[in-house]
Amino acid sequence: MEFKKTTLKDAWIIEPKVFQDERGFFTETYSKREFEKNGIKSNFVQDNHSLSTQKGVLRGLHFQKPPYDQAKLVRVVRGKVLDVIVDLRKNSETFGKWEGFELSADNFKMLYVPRGFAHAFCTLEENTEFVYKVDNFYAPEADSGIAWNDPDLKIDWPITDPILSPKDAALKPLKDTDNPF
Repeated sequence: MEFKKTTLKDAWIIEPKVFQDERGFFTETYSKREFEKNGIKSNFVQDNHSLSTQKGVLRGLHFQKPPYDQAKLVRVVRGKVLDVIVDLRKNSETFGKWEGFELSADNFKMLYVPRGFAHAFCTLEENTEFVYKVDNFYAPEADSGIAWNDPDLKIDWPITDPILSPKDAALKPLKDTDNPF
């Protein structure tokens, strides 16, 4: 695995080694030893899997409030997304900044999202499947988020009219959110 720093403190792109031949491929998607060698000590406790049947589905920007905040290891197993993270940690030198990454079944890239970040993705293909590990269990009472189109963040989404859940459509900008980080 190759670990590449992003522009946001503590977030990483991970490129696994992929062994391909005429039968298909094999790749190791997680190794506690390799992650710890690179300073990532998250203890993953839950795996999640989502399917978005339409291109243009946008899920997020989500986070969980402490003490239920989560680090995530995300990847795409079918299709393609623009994955976006926002640093919400008030004491971080990258607070309020965002970065986007194309993750796809073809490029095998994974993104490590630390605690204290908001996370979202927009599907770039139909029938996109997204899987992720988290280091804390989901707690509905801690569920929160910020608006995908926050005018202060100015995220460069590949879409102007995404397909949103009612919950995501009601999210507010960061400045109007109780940011617990």
